[in-house]
Amino acid sequence: MAKRKSPAAKNGRGITDAEVRDVEELSTPRVPVIYEIVRRLGEEEMERPASSLWWSGIAAGLSLGFSVLAEAILLIHLPDAPWRPLVANFGYSVGFLMVILARQQLFTESTITAVLPVLKNLTPRMLGQMARLWAIVLAANLIGTLLAALFYAYTPVLSSELYDGMIAVSRSLLKLDASHMFFAGISSGFLIATMVWMIPSAESAKFVVITLITYLIAAGDFTHIVAGSLEAYLLVIAGDWTVWQALFTFALPVLAGNIVGGTGLFAVLSYAQVKDEI
Repeated sequence: MAKRKSPAAKNGRGITDAEVRDVEELSTPRVPVIYEIVRRLGEEEMERPASSLWWSGIAAGLSLGFSVLAEAILLIHLPDAPWRPLVANFGYSVGFLMVILARQQLFTESTITAVLPVLKNLTPRMLGQMARLWAIVLAANLIGTLLAALFYAYTPVLSSELYDGMIAVSRSLLKLDASHMFFAGISSGFLIATMVWMIPSAESAKFVVITLITYLIAAGDFTHIVAGSLEAYLLVIAGDWTVWQALFTFALPVLAGNIVGGTGLFAVLSYAQVKDEI
């Protein structure tokens, strides 16, 4: 009689076929797999109707208003101590959690998602689709944060103490000049792109990944064109900046930095490491 094989020896590797499937499910996705997930996400975003992108972008801008609000809430309730800003900066993650988990359109995410399809198929049509996505989403995001700033400033929704806390949080921008804004924007753009790349393999840890990455942006005083725009609007309303100062000291340098960090560095490097495998 032939000797019966044990279940563990069925595939010649000392584990059963069921265990092989378990290994495959538990393994971290290979880099080309993550690339393909992010690239397809970018293609889907570029194919969305303009109205869908617009309203999703407005929602994202409104949601990011809660980042500054949450920071202010923590700030005014914490004792005046050296560690106070480090704890208050956790509030910055709130708006990003709302945006990313709700799948709202955020401009800085598209600096990698929309770029990967273009790098794979560099044609005028693809460049046009990317430019369309960027223009619609950025404009919608900035209008969303403007609406949030006007709501907080001109309605009785906030106590005077809490509104003053939001102004105090926003005034952290005043200590930065345009060159600092640009280079801090590069760091922020790179970190947001890194977060987008990490999320497909994060699974149940998405909350932690988003919180830690965006907390680092706040704690490091790195600049983000959308979240920071609400702070810039509040500074203009408070009289700390003119519109031109907000545009040339904050908006243009930070926008350029976010694009360089997200597209020029992370997206290009991510594509370079997989281009020979796809």
